[in-house]
Amino acid sequence: MATSDSWAQDVITCNLCDKPTQQFCNSCQVSLCETCVKSHKDQFKSLIHEIVPFLDRKIQLVCPECQLHPGQRCEANCLQCSEPVCFKCVISGPHKGHEVEELTKTHEYIKQKIEKDTVEIKAKIIPEYQRKNAEIENSMSKTKSQFDQIKTESEKLRKLWHQEVDSIFDKIDSLSQSHREENLNVLQSYHTKIRKLISEMNETVKQNEKLLKSIKLSEVRNYQSKVKEYEDLPEYLDSHMPTLVSKVDQGKELSIEIGDFRAILKQLKDKARLIATIPTDYKNVFDVACVGDSEAWIRGNNSNITRIDIHGTLKDTVSIIGLLGLYGPNGIAFTREGELIFIDSKSQTVKIVRHGRSETLITTPQKRELCRLHCTRSGDILIHMRNIDMNLKFVNKIIRYQGQRIKQEIYNDGQGNPIFTDKFSSLFMSENNNGDICVSDTNAHNVVVVDKTGRVRFRYDGRPARRKEAFGPIGIVTDTLSQIIVADYNNNCLHILDQDGQFLRCVDDCGLENPHGLSVDNEGRLWVGCETGNIKVIQYLKIK
Repeated sequence: MATSDSWAQDVITCNLCDKPTQQFCNSCQVSLCETCVKSHKDQFKSLIHEIVPFLDRKIQLVCPECQLHPGQRCEANCLQCSEPVCFKCVISGPHKGHEVEELTKTHEYIKQKIEKDTVEIKAKIIPEYQRKNAEIENSMSKTKSQFDQIKTESEKLRKLWHQEVDSIFDKIDSLSQSHREENLNVLQSYHTKIRKLISEMNETVKQNEKLLKSIKLSEVRNYQSKVKEYEDLPEYLDSHMPTLVSKVDQGKELSIEIGDFRAILKQLKDKARLIATIPTDYKNVFDVACVGDSEAWIRGNNSNITRIDIHGTLKDTVSIIGLLGLYGPNGIAFTREGELIFIDSKSQTVKIVRHGRSETLITTPQKRELCRLHCTRSGDILIHMRNIDMNLKFVNKIIRYQGQRIKQEIYNDGQGNPIFTDKFSSLFMSENNNGDICVSDTNAHNVVVVDKTGRVRFRYDGRPARRKEAFGPIGIVTDTLSQIIVADYNNNCLHILDQDGQFLRCVDDCGLENPHGLSVDNEGRLWVGCETGNIKVIQYLKIK
């Protein structure tokens, strides 16, 4: 049984007071109590009021009262003047001879227009604004990330350069912050405008939906469409993104620039110096990924990935479950957030280590073997994949992943010619500061560098170094000066190139034995994994 409270909620009250409704004016579509019937008639004396018991009410459109002829309701619409008119207006009044139509038809047309506009705003315009809003939020995130990366790079360079250049980097940080605020202010302003318009459109939709339910012609007739106002997105002003660029002219000049600011120092030639030799439990160190300035994750000839410091102390171990030593990790790298990722050769997936446990990060297409990987500054992951084509030939590709989505495939030069040699060995990769992808193609015995679009910029075959044995490129890394360092397995040395592929020098005086994995720490020192199971830490730059 309903309670007194629920019964009270179901009672329909008088439109003029709070008493229960007993009567209804069909003419004005107003609910009335017995007391308010007289008040209602007195308020609109000029009009005829059809008062009936509430249960006998008829729901119908309410025609407005004519302003020129009291007591008359406007039941037509003057098409010439576009306003409601009564019978007397048409017969003998100011609208005599004008073409008219029933006001109900006008009402229905306007409601159809409201419904059409509402559908367009909800189904087309708002989603477009929401997509733009998501793009702006993504741009803001990327802008923050890129400026954070610039700051990180400038800090690395600060450590490499002498104390006298602190003022240069202070200037760089100041300009970077200024550009950051300027760019984010532009994006934030546009972001705010987009969100405001979305809010306005949602309010418009609510008002339109309310009008669609309205039975009052005067309310519907005053409707003004806002579709034209909203259908074109506000003009988007793209932000200007400065880049942090450094260049080296060997023995002459070292420079760094951001925006219009440029600083120049001299770089002196100097012999490389062996800082440390770190023994490991591996027979061969395949991969090195430096952590800060004194530690590194390393991978060798078993199923474990270990973290050691420069003194050889074991800090951490990640065990990959394999079968009889098979199916271990294929490659290791660090994400932009500092998390370790690796290729699980058993499941052919990319996994990430979080809180001491590994979990799947990327699942790749079937029938492709994952060989190596590398993390870019933007957060993308480059994966060397190998598969066998219809002619039973190996096909080597570098796939760029953005999250779980394939963003780019690098494998041919646009004319159908393969960029990488179609053989079995792995491709080693490193991204340079200018976005180039530097690849050690062990099958072709050369280094190939492609730009962001996958276009080949140059190849290096090792001949300028004049080594005794054939060039045997394997591990590859780039430093904060945009130099490219390549491990030459056959000649027990490192080749150092500038970012345009010009040979600078060889590091061959630090006792390297079949060098393999390479990484650069935050102090600008090279960590070189060797086939002996040792890691050599080398200082190869001297800045004045």
